[in-house]
Amino acid sequence: MRLATWNVNSVKARLPRLLEWLAEAKPDVLCLQETKCSAQAFPAAEVGELGYAAAAHGDGRWNGVALLSRVGLDDVTLGFPGEPTGVEAVAPEARAMAATCGGLRVWSLYAPNGRTVDSPHYAYKLAWFAALRDALAAETAMPLVACGDYNVAPTDADVWDPALFVGATHVTPAERRALADLRELGLRDVVPTPMKGPHPFTYWDYRAGMFHQNKGMRIDLVYASADVAGRVRSAYVDREARKGKGPSDHAPIVVDLGP
Repeated sequence: MRLATWNVNSVKARLPRLLEWLAEAKPDVLCLQETKCSAQAFPAAEVGELGYAAAAHGDGRWNGVALLSRVGLDDVTLGFPGEPTGVEAVAPEARAMAATCGGLRVWSLYAPNGRTVDSPHYAYKLAWFAALRDALAAETAMPLVACGDYNVAPTDADVWDPALFVGATHVTPAERRALADLRELGLRDVVPTPMKGPHPFTYWDYRAGMFHQNKGMRIDLVYASADVAGRVRSAYVDREARKGKGPSDHAPIVVDLGP
């Protein structure tokens, strides 16, 4: 099975690139984040022409997640129990969904950004991770993979210059502790092979030529249960998808699983 995850940064804006990438990379399952469209507006017909069933969770403005599969899309769930309400929302934001695809329980996750450490958005981020841990704990008896934009760099090696991030979100001890709490459930960090330089960065700011200088971060992650992690044959960051005209600011991670 080929599994992939990609913060596409607006599925409508990136649709031609998404369809081209699907035709070339041919993942069996693709997790999308930051789709920025409602479930009703998701281009299910277009991806369906390539053989993918689609399920989407979105409010039509920001956030939004989706799952595409050509190996089954069963037991779809939107959000998770105890998911906190966003700071500026009256209901939980569209940041998480799961489905069973080819016998694998797959989560597509888009964690809150957190903004600044003194912001209520940061407290919301930590509460969201705590609730996510409880939700994933209830599913660890099955083959499980939780993919997406976690908006946390697990270690200092996962940012291009740790000194520049001191005091900022994405690297704080509390955020990294939240990731450690997920790993303590038995989930393993499937670290992809970098396609340029020593670091498997997945995100590069649009500004100041950050991508071309490889000044990025590894904040898109694939966390897998031990049985799934043991099936990993290869994993890589597809930097080519970050190139060209009008790319997302994230690159996909592609993971190939054996039987």
